[in-house]
Amino acid sequence: MDLITQEQALAETPLKAGERAHLFAARRFDGLEFLAATFRTHAYAPHAHDTYAIGTILSGCEVWHARGRKLYAGPGDLVMNQPLDVHDGAPSEGGYRYRMSYPGLDLMQELAASLTGRESVGTPFFRKPVVHDPEGAAQFAAAHRLLEEGADALAGEEALLRAFAAMLARHADLGPRSVGREPGPVDRARALIEARHDEDLSLAEIGAAVGLPRHHLIRAFRAETGLTPHAFLVDVRVRRARERLRRGEAPGAVAAATGFCDQAHLTRAFKARLGVTPGAFRAAHLS
Repeated sequence: MDLITQEQALAETPLKAGERAHLFAARRFDGLEFLAATFRTHAYAPHAHDTYAIGTILSGCEVWHARGRKLYAGPGDLVMNQPLDVHDGAPSEGGYRYRMSYPGLDLMQELAASLTGRESVGTPFFRKPVVHDPEGAAQFAAAHRLLEEGADALAGEEALLRAFAAMLARHADLGPRSVGREPGPVDRARALIEARHDEDLSLAEIGAAVGLPRHHLIRAFRAETGLTPHAFLVDVRVRRARERLRRGEAPGAVAAATGFCDQAHLTRAFKARLGVTPGAFRAAHLS
């Protein structure tokens, strides 16, 4: 059987009324493919990918065959097909809505090595192709939405790495090693974020600058500071925005100058930390 991309798998059967499929790629993961879809009658022919096929069902039920078994997945379930697993897929009665991703072996090995501290980890193997894990499913779905929306690239990158790492730890027998103190690299990462808070930073870039793999960077940074790199970046941006608002700058201009994607993004982050909107904060200082 020939290996096919998810785009090719979708193209084999045209969608019907009431169905949708949004296939998109993530630049920060070397074009990793993601799919957000609603299927009522659409069925996949048996096929295989040279990547993993990992996702969750948001509503309804999917039925498929893999590893010699007939399988069912519903809300709160994680679907985890290995590379080269031949599988099909069809809606149960009423259809289903789901989010899927197709990570390559290199990404999963990167995360497995970070979790275990071993340089050579082989091919991470998920014991079961479907598990009921509501927490993991919600974590993955949230990361998937962030990447689809594309408004905050670092948030999506960080969330997906954490979601995949959690799956490996829980369902592939790759228990995480404890994270030791990394004050030097974390201090350098903090300084880099402070200095370049208005830029579109990536975890890969920060990790390369301080000498830590990106998932290990997330864990070490949180252990040292209590925040993930993305949370720290947002905190820095809010502090810089507060300084500008005190001087009377308009919220829209402040959002652009401090790295927020738009004024609404600034408002959500600002109010979550200070309890008031940027406009109200500015007005208080102007009066």
